[in-house]
Amino acid sequence: MSAFWFASENLFFTGSLFVMLLLGMFQAIGLGDLFGDADFEVADIDVADFDGEIGGFSDGLLGLLGLGKVPLMILLIVLLTIFGLVGLVGQMLIESLTGSYLTPWLAIPATAAIALPLTGATVRPLAKILPRDETTAISRDALIGRFATIEIGKAETGSPARARVIDMHGQKHLVMVEPDNAGQVLEQGEEILLVRREKTLFRAISRGGKKLPSLES
Repeated sequence: MSAFWFASENLFFTGSLFVMLLLGMFQAIGLGDLFGDADFEVADIDVADFDGEIGGFSDGLLGLLGLGKVPLMILLIVLLTIFGLVGLVGQMLIESLTGSYLTPWLAIPATAAIALPLTGATVRPLAKILPRDETTAISRDALIGRFATIEIGKAETGSPARARVIDMHGQKHLVMVEPDNAGQVLEQGEEILLVRREKTLFRAISRGGKKLPSLES
Protein backbone atom coordinates (compact mmCIF):
# COMPACT_ATOMS: atom_id res chain seq x y z
CA MET A 1 0.00 0.00 0.00
CA SER A 2 2.89 2.35 0.74
CA ALA A 3 4.04 1.92 -2.86
CA PHE A 4 0.70 3.38 -3.98
CA TRP A 5 0.82 6.32 -1.56
CA PHE A 6 4.37 7.26 -2.45
CA ALA A 7 4.35 6.55 -6.17
CA SER A 8 5.70 9.57 -8.05
CA GLU A 9 2.36 9.99 -9.85
CA ASN A 10 0.54 10.17 -6.49
CA LEU A 11 2.94 12.22 -4.38
CA PHE A 12 1.07 15.48 -5.03
CA PHE A 13 -2.17 14.00 -3.69
CA THR A 14 -0.49 12.30 -0.74
CA GLY A 15 1.27 15.57 0.05
CA SER A 16 -2.06 17.41 0.02
CA LEU A 17 -3.44 15.06 2.67
CA PHE A 18 -0.27 15.45 4.75
CA VAL A 19 -0.52 19.26 4.62
CA MET A 20 -4.21 18.97 5.51
CA LEU A 21 -3.31 16.97 8.63
CA LEU A 22 -0.74 19.60 9.64
CA LEU A 23 -3.21 22.46 9.17
CA GLY A 24 -5.85 20.55 11.11
CA MET A 25 -3.40 20.02 13.96
CA PHE A 26 -2.43 23.72 13.96
CA GLN A 27 -6.10 24.71 13.99
CA ALA A 28 -6.88 22.31 16.83
CA ILE A 29 -4.18 23.75 19.11
CA GLY A 30 -4.80 27.35 18.09
CA LEU A 31 -1.68 27.92 15.98
CA GLY A 32 -3.83 28.33 12.87
CA ASP A 33 -4.56 31.87 14.07
CA LEU A 34 -0.92 32.80 13.48
CA PHE A 35 -1.82 32.80 9.78
CA GLY A 36 -4.96 34.83 10.37
CA ASP A 37 -3.85 37.92 8.42
CA ALA A 38 -4.10 35.94 5.20
CA ASP A 39 -7.87 35.89 5.61
CA PHE A 40 -8.10 39.65 5.48
CA GLU A 41 -5.53 40.21 2.77
CA VAL A 42 -7.28 37.76 0.44
CA ALA A 43 -10.77 38.94 1.31
CA ASP A 44 -9.93 42.64 0.82
CA ILE A 45 -9.23 42.11 -2.90
CA ASP A 46 -12.03 43.69 -4.91
CA VAL A 47 -12.54 41.75 -8.13
CA ALA A 48 -14.37 44.76 -9.52
CA ASP A 49 -10.99 46.48 -9.86
CA PHE A 50 -10.19 44.11 -12.73
CA ASP A 51 -11.67 44.35 -16.17
CA GLY A 52 -15.22 43.07 -16.35
CA GLU A 53 -14.36 39.81 -18.06
CA ILE A 54 -11.53 38.91 -15.68
CA GLY A 55 -13.47 40.13 -12.64
CA GLY A 56 -16.50 38.06 -13.61
CA PHE A 57 -14.36 34.97 -14.02
CA SER A 58 -12.61 35.56 -10.67
CA ASP A 59 -15.87 36.26 -8.89
CA GLY A 60 -17.41 33.08 -10.28
CA LEU A 61 -14.37 30.99 -9.36
CA LEU A 62 -14.26 32.32 -5.79
CA GLY A 63 -18.00 31.76 -5.44
CA LEU A 64 -17.62 28.21 -6.76
CA LEU A 65 -14.91 27.54 -4.19
CA GLY A 66 -16.98 29.00 -1.34
CA LEU A 67 -14.43 31.64 -0.32
CA GLY A 68 -15.78 33.85 2.46
CA LYS A 69 -18.40 31.38 3.67
CA VAL A 70 -16.10 29.77 6.27
CA PRO A 71 -12.72 30.77 7.77
CA LEU A 72 -9.87 30.48 5.28
CA MET A 73 -8.10 27.80 7.32
CA ILE A 74 -11.19 25.59 7.28
CA LEU A 75 -11.59 26.16 3.53
CA LEU A 76 -7.99 25.09 2.92
CA ILE A 77 -8.44 21.96 5.02
CA VAL A 78 -11.59 20.97 3.11
CA LEU A 79 -9.99 21.72 -0.28
CA LEU A 80 -6.81 19.76 0.46
CA THR A 81 -8.79 16.81 1.81
CA ILE A 82 -11.08 16.58 -1.20
CA PHE A 83 -8.23 17.17 -3.67
CA GLY A 84 -6.06 14.47 -2.10
CA LEU A 85 -8.82 11.89 -1.80
CA VAL A 86 -10.24 12.48 -5.29
CA GLY A 87 -6.75 12.26 -6.77
CA LEU A 88 -5.83 9.04 -5.02
CA VAL A 89 -9.18 7.34 -5.71
CA GLY A 90 -8.94 8.42 -9.34
CA GLN A 91 -5.44 7.02 -9.69
CA MET A 92 -6.55 3.76 -8.09
CA LEU A 93 -9.38 3.43 -10.62
CA ILE A 94 -7.13 4.33 -13.56
CA GLU A 95 -4.53 1.78 -12.44
CA SER A 96 -7.15 -0.96 -12.11
CA LEU A 97 -8.40 -0.27 -15.65
CA THR A 98 -5.15 0.38 -17.52
CA GLY A 99 -2.45 -1.12 -15.32
CA SER A 100 -0.66 2.21 -14.85
CA TYR A 101 -1.21 5.56 -13.18
CA LEU A 102 -2.20 8.73 -15.00
CA THR A 103 0.66 11.18 -15.47
CA PRO A 104 0.58 14.09 -12.96
CA TRP A 105 0.34 16.58 -15.85
CA LEU A 106 -3.12 15.17 -16.58
CA ALA A 107 -4.11 13.89 -13.12
CA ILE A 108 -3.60 17.20 -11.26
CA PRO A 109 -5.75 19.48 -13.48
CA ALA A 110 -8.42 16.78 -13.85
CA THR A 111 -8.56 16.36 -10.08
CA ALA A 112 -8.68 20.13 -9.52
CA ALA A 113 -11.62 20.42 -11.91
CA ILE A 114 -13.53 17.93 -9.75
CA ALA A 115 -12.26 19.09 -6.33
CA LEU A 116 -13.11 22.80 -6.69
CA PRO A 117 -16.89 22.43 -7.13
CA LEU A 118 -16.95 19.61 -4.57
CA THR A 119 -15.23 21.91 -2.08
CA GLY A 120 -17.84 24.62 -2.67
CA ALA A 121 -20.65 22.10 -2.25
CA THR A 122 -19.12 20.88 1.02
CA VAL A 123 -18.41 24.35 2.40
CA ARG A 124 -21.96 25.68 1.97
CA PRO A 125 -23.60 23.34 4.53
CA LEU A 126 -20.55 23.70 6.81
CA ALA A 127 -21.04 27.48 6.82
CA LYS A 128 -24.43 26.99 8.49
CA ILE A 129 -23.00 25.13 11.48
CA LEU A 130 -19.51 26.63 11.85
CA PRO A 131 -19.05 29.94 13.70
CA ARG A 132 -17.54 32.74 11.66
CA ASP A 133 -14.13 33.48 13.15
CA GLU A 134 -13.41 36.56 11.07
CA THR A 135 -15.10 39.14 8.92
CA THR A 136 -14.00 40.75 5.66
CA ALA A 137 -15.39 44.13 6.75
CA ILE A 138 -12.45 45.22 8.91
CA SER A 139 -8.69 44.87 9.23
CA ARG A 140 -7.15 43.38 12.34
CA ASP A 141 -5.90 46.79 13.44
CA ALA A 142 -9.55 47.68 14.07
CA LEU A 143 -9.51 45.16 16.93
CA ILE A 144 -7.01 47.27 18.88
CA GLY A 145 -8.75 48.90 21.82
CA ARG A 146 -11.39 46.19 22.14
CA PHE A 147 -11.85 43.79 25.03
CA ALA A 148 -11.14 40.09 24.54
CA THR A 149 -11.28 36.91 26.62
CA ILE A 150 -8.49 34.34 26.95
CA GLU A 151 -9.97 31.07 25.66
CA ILE A 152 -7.12 28.57 25.66
CA GLY A 153 -4.01 28.55 27.86
CA LYS A 154 -2.42 31.46 29.66
CA ALA A 155 -0.50 34.27 27.99
CA GLU A 156 3.04 35.05 29.11
CA THR A 157 5.91 36.89 27.47
CA GLY A 158 7.17 34.57 24.72
CA SER A 159 4.21 32.20 25.17
CA PRO A 160 1.02 33.48 23.50
CA ALA A 161 -2.48 32.23 24.22
CA ARG A 162 -5.62 32.25 22.10
CA ALA A 163 -8.25 34.88 22.83
CA ARG A 164 -11.72 35.64 21.51
CA VAL A 165 -12.68 39.19 20.56
CA ILE A 166 -15.93 40.55 19.11
CA ASP A 167 -15.67 43.38 16.57
CA MET A 168 -18.06 46.28 16.05
CA HIS A 169 -20.14 44.15 13.67
CA GLY A 170 -20.64 41.39 16.22
CA GLN A 171 -18.29 39.01 14.40
CA LYS A 172 -16.03 36.73 16.46
CA HIS A 173 -12.25 36.73 15.89
CA LEU A 174 -9.70 34.34 17.38
CA VAL A 175 -6.33 36.01 17.96
CA MET A 176 -3.04 35.14 19.61
CA VAL A 177 -2.04 37.44 22.48
CA GLU A 178 0.86 38.10 24.82
CA PRO A 179 0.98 40.50 27.77
CA ASP A 180 2.08 44.04 26.94
CA ASN A 181 3.94 44.27 30.24
CA ALA A 182 6.93 42.03 30.94
CA GLY A 183 6.32 39.58 33.76
CA GLN A 184 2.53 39.79 33.56
CA VAL A 185 0.47 36.61 33.14
CA LEU A 186 -2.99 36.64 31.54
CA GLU A 187 -4.97 33.65 32.78
CA GLN A 188 -7.49 31.51 30.90
CA GLY A 189 -10.95 33.07 31.13
CA GLU A 190 -9.55 36.50 31.94
CA GLU A 191 -10.90 39.59 30.20
CA ILE A 192 -8.17 41.65 28.56
CA LEU A 193 -7.74 44.81 26.50
CA LEU A 194 -5.94 44.61 23.14
CA VAL A 195 -3.55 47.58 23.09
CA ARG A 196 -1.35 47.03 20.03
CA ARG A 197 -0.43 44.56 17.31
CA GLU A 198 2.89 43.14 16.15
CA LYS A 199 2.32 41.32 12.84
CA THR A 200 -0.02 38.42 13.76
CA LEU A 201 0.42 38.83 17.52
CA PHE A 202 -1.60 41.17 19.74
CA ARG A 203 -0.30 42.74 22.94
CA ALA A 204 -2.82 43.02 25.76
CA ILE A 205 -3.27 44.16 29.35
CA SER A 206 -5.63 42.80 31.97
CA ARG A 207 -8.95 44.58 32.33
CA GLY A 208 -8.55 44.07 36.04
CA GLY A 209 -11.59 41.96 36.84
CA LYS A 210 -9.48 39.05 38.12
CA LYS A 211 -6.80 41.22 39.67
CA LEU A 212 -8.68 43.91 41.55
CA PRO A 213 -11.01 43.43 44.54
CA SER A 214 -14.64 44.32 43.93
CA LEU A 215 -16.03 47.47 45.56
CA GLU A 216 -18.57 46.82 48.26
CA SER A 217 -21.27 49.43 48.95
